[in-house]
Amino acid sequence: MAGLKSPADPVLRLAVIVIAVILCFGVLKLAGDILAPMVLGIVTGVILAPVTDFLERWKIPSGVASAIVLALGISAVAVVVVLLEPLVWRVVDELPDIKWEIRSVIEQFRGVIRGLDAMNEEVGQALGTEANQNGDENGQGPMPDPTATLLLAPLVLAQVLIFAGTLFFFLLTRRGIYVWISTWIGDRRDTVIIKKRFTVAERLVARYFLTISIINAGLGASLAALLMVIGLPGPLIWGVVAAMLNFILYLGPIMVIGGLLLAGLIAFEGLMVFAPAAIFLCLNMIEAQFVTPAMVGKHISVNPLLIFVSLVVWLWIWGPIGGIVAIPVLVIVLVMLDIFDSEGRARKRPPTTSEPSPPAA
Repeated sequence: MAGLKSPADPVLRLAVIVIAVILCFGVLKLAGDILAPMVLGIVTGVILAPVTDFLERWKIPSGVASAIVLALGISAVAVVVVLLEPLVWRVVDELPDIKWEIRSVIEQFRGVIRGLDAMNEEVGQALGTEANQNGDENGQGPMPDPTATLLLAPLVLAQVLIFAGTLFFFLLTRRGIYVWISTWIGDRRDTVIIKKRFTVAERLVARYFLTISIINAGLGASLAALLMVIGLPGPLIWGVVAAMLNFILYLGPIMVIGGLLLAGLIAFEGLMVFAPAAIFLCLNMIEAQFVTPAMVGKHISVNPLLIFVSLVVWLWIWGPIGGIVAIPVLVIVLVMLDIFDSEGRARKRPPTTSEPSPPAA
């Protein structure tokens, strides 16, 4: 029939791709409680794969090597939790003082706020409407339900178990997974090429994470040293917090700045309140503008727009976990699409000119 389009029609293929992408994002969003820890476990397994290979080169069985890596990862997380516990309880104990300091800061701008309220009333009278004066003046919402908090604990425990199981079994069987996916995606000739791309993606992600870990450790150490100089309590804990949260692009530094503002309100007075946050902001700008591009750009050069879009999408889907897996997943996808290799071949290709060569003498 002449009115029907063939399956090879570009518009039809594009429509199918768009529908498939929308369905994939919908599934990722709805099944985030299960898929988020699974993807985080796979990304962590890709990052820790060189450690497993190193242990296997020492004639350690793959199962034992995977268990050792899993135990080391859980121990690292436990150490971070232990380090963060005093900070969390200190913030809880100081909440009344924090509220008082914030209230005093707001009090300084009360004149401006009252001016805005008067302007709002005048506008309301001009429009023939009245502002709602029956709101809650205390600004206090309902207290959290303890029952809901207790019901949330099994979900968190289940996600931890899903993450640990996914990480262990991925480290144990990742080579077989690569072979199966390579065979399923392409034909016999493409299997070797796809397997090689998986290996390259694994190496690039591991190298990226190692480089970022070194950079974040330096950032945390520098922050701890400077906070110790100005006398902020718990500088080592703040250094660890900054190093860990800096793995979450954009959102992590914002959280650190907010926490340091609260710490400044508790520990200092006057302009010194802003000193801890200002110190971290300066260090973060140096790290983001100079250190990271110089060290990461040697191995991975990704369009900043792609990084931003990937981060926004994954943060929308899975929150902080999405922010952690956004860059590794983007790098894996780009490697599988042969983006980096294509750019490398383009750079190595000798330039061609359209000018005719001079005649031989």
